[in-house]
Amino acid sequence: MSAAGTNVQSMGFTSVWAITSHSDSFISDLSPRLLPAMEADRSQPRTQERWERWLQAPLPDYRTWYRSSGSTLADNAAVESFRELTAPGLNVDDMCWGEADPDFCVIDDVWTNHPGDGLFASANSKEYAIASLFHAIGPARASLIPGWCGNFLLTSAQVRQTLPRVERALTFTEAERSAADAQDWLHYSPREESVLDGPLRLWRAAAEIGLGLCGVAVHVS
Repeated sequence: MSAAGTNVQSMGFTSVWAITSHSDSFISDLSPRLLPAMEADRSQPRTQERWERWLQAPLPDYRTWYRSSGSTLADNAAVESFRELTAPGLNVDDMCWGEADPDFCVIDDVWTNHPGDGLFASANSKEYAIASLFHAIGPARASLIPGWCGNFLLTSAQVRQTLPRVERALTFTEAERSAADAQDWLHYSPREESVLDGPLRLWRAAAEIGLGLCGVAVHVS
């Protein structure tokens, strides 16, 4: 099911990035399953190379990707590298959909087990929410978000500790927000939260009531 390591531009797929809030005991139960998969994806040498490439050379306006008459093979390779970086990782995909553990499925075992409105989710066809978010806010802000490319598992104490970093990453002046909105290519219905809003809302709510957070980016088809 995973598309990690492939040319994401040419694929047909649906992806979801979801953040859910949970008790510390629930987070503890998830840790043996999800943390090793997250770390395995993060530590891949090619993944680290892609991250460093983007840090050193953030991409231009997304509307110029693949469309500029002056683009070169190197330019297109940089775009593909970024899209591969921000695609769901193979190990997290396999864990979340029972490939690595047939007794575990992210929908039944994580996404349906959150209190009240303790959920933010962005589902997209042929797009990745993390790619749009990271491009919109840039490497300096993206580096402040805990975990790895949208994947994290945090206790309530870690949520409180990391909240100031997430607020720096996702709090904007009017001009900064306008610029970020212009580079967020996802299209939202009136009832959908932007990737620029939902994560911070959930982080603040979890910190206030003493819950942990689980973030996973996966393919669903």
